[in-house]
Amino acid sequence: MIPVQKIYDALSHAAFTSLTKFKGRYYCSFREGWSHVFDEDGNAEGRVKILSSKDGKQWETVADIGLDSTDLRDPKLSVTPDGRLMVTIGGSVYRNRVLVRTEPQVCFSSDGKAFSEPRPIQIDPAFRGTHDWVWRITWHEGTGYGISYRNGEAVLLKTLDGISYDGVCTLSPASDPKEGFLNEATIRFLGDGRMAVLIRRDPGKALLGLAPPPFKEWSWVEEPLHVGGPDFLVRDGSTLIVGGRSFAHPGHVKTVLYKGTIDGDLDERYVLLPSGGDTSYPGLLVEGDKLWVSYYSSEGSDGKAAIFLAKLPLSLFD
Repeated sequence: MIPVQKIYDALSHAAFTSLTKFKGRYYCSFREGWSHVFDEDGNAEGRVKILSSKDGKQWETVADIGLDSTDLRDPKLSVTPDGRLMVTIGGSVYRNRVLVRTEPQVCFSSDGKAFSEPRPIQIDPAFRGTHDWVWRITWHEGTGYGISYRNGEAVLLKTLDGISYDGVCTLSPASDPKEGFLNEATIRFLGDGRMAVLIRRDPGKALLGLAPPPFKEWSWVEEPLHVGGPDFLVRDGSTLIVGGRSFAHPGHVKTVLYKGTIDGDLDERYVLLPSGGDTSYPGLLVEGDKLWVSYYSSEGSDGKAAIFLAKLPLSLFD
């Protein structure tokens, strides 16, 4: 049995998690709203909740962040080079259930208790549109990197302060034979300095991209399956642990973990987490000899979605 703990369930819809460790404590962020998008009156005004724990067992709410007339979602945690906890958030504005614009937001905390108000991320105008969505930020050698996606196109951005972002390159040129609806992406770095990107593609299969510095020349491999809400870690220089939403079971959506390689092969054997219904968007954290996985699931939660934390032995992926 996989040890799984429900860490948040307030008879709401809680989803889209992120997990990190900051100043000796654990933090889990997620969106809380009436449903996946809209409330019963047709409004989309999701809020960001952040939980903290000293031992990974007892969790308390340390932040409840909202923005008028804006649906805040996909809050992703990272630790800046100057030692602050950063929350990158997607901000969506709807009118009559129609998305009119997205404006990515960011918050900071120096102590993990008090968080700044959301402020808009500033993107290089040459790389900015009306529906930008900056997903997870990964810091490397003092610079933060993230993928912004819009209208099927994805661009690589970099930042020094988490607020202002310069464009590096476009990841989906029209000449790319693998072009598709590129969206949610996670960046990691290999021991040789190369950047690795796992990017969701709809309706197709996920893509794994590799690029040496300065991260403008890319090689792409198509994965054997679709991965929704992807997160991944690199182990031993070449082994990948990948988490996301799986449609492999007909009629059943699950949150799963795969073993893969930087060559783009995801092992068909996988770890199936207790999940179902509206589920996925895991956060991954290595703690000692365990892999901690935050995720959400609506199975067994009265139609709403709750937040769960699984702790698995890393030996499962040896």
